[in-house]
Amino acid sequence: MQDTKPKSKARERIVDTALRLFYSDGINSVGIDRIIAEADVAKMTLYNHFKSKDDLILAVLQRRDTVFFQFFDEQIEKGASKKGGRLGGFFTALKKWFSAPEFRGCMFINTAAEIADCNHPAFQYSVDHKKRFNDLLADAIKASAPDAPAQVVPAIELIVEGSIVTAVMQHSPKPADQARKATRQLLGETWLDE
Repeated sequence: MQDTKPKSKARERIVDTALRLFYSDGINSVGIDRIIAEADVAKMTLYNHFKSKDDLILAVLQRRDTVFFQFFDEQIEKGASKKGGRLGGFFTALKKWFSAPEFRGCMFINTAAEIADCNHPAFQYSVDHKKRFNDLLADAIKASAPDAPAQVVPAIELIVEGSIVTAVMQHSPKPADQARKATRQLLGETWLDE
């Protein structure tokens, strides 16, 4: 559920700071005091906006989700008019994401691993994000390769998820190219990406 309170500058600074710290250092290793210090706000200011760290975590995930999908949507739209189509745009976005200096993998995979409690709202939000991400990929596949067999979509989703983890482990954007190549092999002539 989205927060319906008006967004103050202090709240935005808290969310931006927590997002940067949670993504770079992990949710469990970043305490509220560090967020307060780096956001340059009073403890009361933070608690006026967020009842608990869990509420802040959820706000951070919502922000990340919005920014993440805006980026992917833009790249997919740019790819729509090119030879690889929307799916080519998806893989362009994937490689650009992996190439970012601050890339530490998927914040939602990281959150689910750190939270571990499948009933926690942040875990559930992460599950929902991954479903929407897979839906985005499935839509790109259908748009670029309409004759692709339905059973290849989950396989491509697994390839993409594996490329995210591999990109973190190797500190390299190359897994995006490998995922694109594997996808091309699965789709055959239905998706000409070169």
